[in-house]
Amino acid sequence: MSVLKVELVAADRKVWSGEASMVRARTADGEIGIMPGHTPLLGVLVEGDVVIHGEGSDQTATVDGGFLSVDHDTVTIVAETVTTA
Repeated sequence: MSVLKVELVAADRKVWSGEASMVRARTADGEIGIMPGHTPLLGVLVEGDVVIHGEGSDQTATVDGGFLSVDHDTVTIVAETVTTA
């Protein structure tokens, strides 16, 4: 089974990295879900939650905006400010 390699990065630190089955985020064009095999993408994030569906648990973080990059089952999420629960 394919998985995504995910990195969630704030301006001042790496917040989370690991493997996930799906990433959900809100972009300027609407909510998007990324699963393994997704086509390459560069999206502009708006303020809202990013949900990373990992093995056994989900990680939720609130971002103030930023961008999301998808390439070869690697998802990179960069935001100025990231707040986690």
